[in-house]
Formats: sequence, C-alpha cells, structure tokens
Amino acid sequence: MTMLNYVMRRALLALLVALTVSFGTFALFYFATDPAQTIAGEDAPQEMVEAIRVQYGFDRPITVQYLDWLGGVLQGDFGQSYFWKQPVVELIREHAKVTLLLAFSALAVTILIALPLGISAALRPNSWVDRFALSTAVSAQAIPNFWLGLMLIILFAVTFPIFPVSGDSSWRHYVLPALVLGASSVPAVMRLTRTGLLDVMGSDYIRTARAKGFTGYRLIVRQALRNALLPIVSVLAVQLGNKLGGSIVTESVFSMNGLGRLAVESIFNSDIPTVQSLILLFVLTFVLLTLAADLINAWLDPRIRMG
Repeated sequence: MTMLNYVMRRALLALLVALTVSFGTFALFYFATDPAQTIAGEDAPQEMVEAIRVQYGFDRPITVQYLDWLGGVLQGDFGQSYFWKQPVVELIREHAKVTLLLAFSALAVTILIALPLGISAALRPNSWVDRFALSTAVSAQAIPNFWLGLMLIILFAVTFPIFPVSGDSSWRHYVLPALVLGASSVPAVMRLTRTGLLDVMGSDYIRTARAKGFTGYRLIVRQALRNALLPIVSVLAVQLGNKLGGSIVTESVFSMNGLGRLAVESIFNSDIPTVQSLILLFVLTFVLLTLAADLINAWLDPRIRMG
C-alpha cells in the first residue's frame, strides 16, 4: 500500500465517521424534541406551533431536513440559534477562544507531568521511581474529572484561596481547569514515554553512544528521546482532540464560558442548530487530529512509506 492510498483511505473513513455521527445526532433530536414547540414557547397555541413547523420546514422528511442543513454548513451557514436568537457561527466564535486556551493549557500540563515521569521511570526501571510513576499514572486514570475538579476547588479556592473558583477572564482562571483536564491524559503519555524509551535503550546505537561517554539524562535527551518522541507526538495529537471536544464536564464544573458549556446549555434548551453544529465541530476536530496521528504513524512505518 502506497502512502497516497493510505491517506485517501483514512481521509474517506474520517469523513464517513463525521457524517455518521452528525446524522445520528440529527435523528436523535428529530425524534426526541419538537423544535417548533421550542421556538413557539411552552404556552403557545397549537395553531402557532403548526404554523412555525411549516414555516421552518420541520414537517419535511428527516433526510430532507438533514441534507438542507448540511448544504448550508458546506456554504458556511450553520443556521440560527433558536434560544439565543443569533447565528450559530457567531456563538461558536464567541466561545471558541476559551475552549482553545483550556485545551492547549491542559496539553501543556500533560506534557510537563507525563514526560518527566516517563523519562525518570525509563532511566530506573523496577525502582521506587518507576513504581511511583506507574502509581501516579494509575491514580490519574482512576480519578473522575468532576471529582478532581471539586477537590481542587475545595483545596485551592476555598481552603487556600489562591485561584478563582469560576470564570475565564484571566490566566488564573485556567490553572485549576487545565490541571483537571490535563491529568486525564498523563497515564497514556507517561506509559508510552516509558515503554518507548525502554525499547530504544536496548538498541545498538544507544550502546554505541554509551561507549562514547553519553550517560544519564544526556543520553536520554540527545540520543534516545529523539526516536522515542515521534509516537508520543501522534498520541498527543489525539489527546488534543479529546480535550477540544471533551471539555464539557470541566467547563461546567468551573463555569467557563467555552464550547462545552455552550453545548450543555443548548441541549437543555433544545437548541438543535447549535447542538448539531457543535457536535459536528467536535467530531471533525477529533477525526482530523486522529487522522494526523495516523499519518504520522504511517510515515514512520516503512511498509507503508516504501510501498
């Protein structure tokens, strides 16, 4: 298989996944809610509800409605919010900055914690350092985000008022949410760093580097980490997609006005155009970053690169 064929297959699969999730969400809202009633209001007479249903085209088959919405998206028109009474694209633009800052801050937290732990564990396998790193990874994986967020709020915002409890107006508001969101990715990155370095440390060129006098962190940083880091980069790309699309709980706990909180409020208010657009955005972001990770791994695989 050539690299071009692999890219085309993965891109087609990514597009199919995005469209499937998008249509599934559209269908769920179609059968679970009545958008005409949402627009008209709970106390609106039935005649008004029926008139709105015809006016907005809610009486048409679901496939026709979905294709009409998808056609608008392809032209940059994400529709009008039923609840906020403004274009969905403006809502997304207003809230995207918070989610992007939170996601990249959380990714930085993951890197700053996971890489040193993984490197330390690989340098001293089966030692107390290794056991401490693995225990930290297991603990971070077992703790739910919402519980960790509440504990950090109690400790660093109530008991010791160092950071704000909620909001997103300054860098101080991002510290605790970034710690919560970044901690969930530490186990995967730490274990991959440890495993990759242990594999690389047994290779011939590392033995040659040791014979030339390279030892300790000098050996790790200058020789081993270069080759072990490439798979980690692909995993970090996937983790970034998880954080961009999976910050709903964290933003809700810390009352941050990002895309995740916008999605929750839109679901509660049956704002179908906003929810549908956000889900499509989350899915596309995750799929594209996963595709980027797959392409990095494919580029590293000589069977595909030289096919």
